[in-house]
Amino acid sequence: MKKQRPVNLNLMTIRQPAAAISSILHRISGLIMLISVGLLVWALATSLQSAEGFAMVHELFTGFIAKFILWGILTALGYHLVAGIRHMIMDMGYFEELVSGRITAQISFVLGIVLSVLAGVWLW
Repeated sequence: MKKQRPVNLNLMTIRQPAAAISSILHRISGLIMLISVGLLVWALATSLQSAEGFAMVHELFTGFIAKFILWGILTALGYHLVAGIRHMIMDMGYFEELVSGRITAQISFVLGIVLSVLAGVWLW
């Protein structure tokens, strides 16, 4: 049996709801944190080896590009924390309806932006 329904293969034309975007960003921020763990562990190990290692890591992390990367890592951490709390609350059975899910997703976006700005102020 051949189905005669239209197929939309262009994913850019589909408008995702806020809850879906929140979930996707939660996964992306988790991936960013997973990748950044290697850099941060290396920096910690090098800085603890000797005074020269500490000076090298300090000099490396005081540049603009390094601060921008650290800001990105902190932004991912902040958003992942907020969205993770949202997901845990939803796992307990609260805010599972369509409207409340959209509202909590929008709240997580706003809190993520606030935490991102605070991280930027703290770094610079």
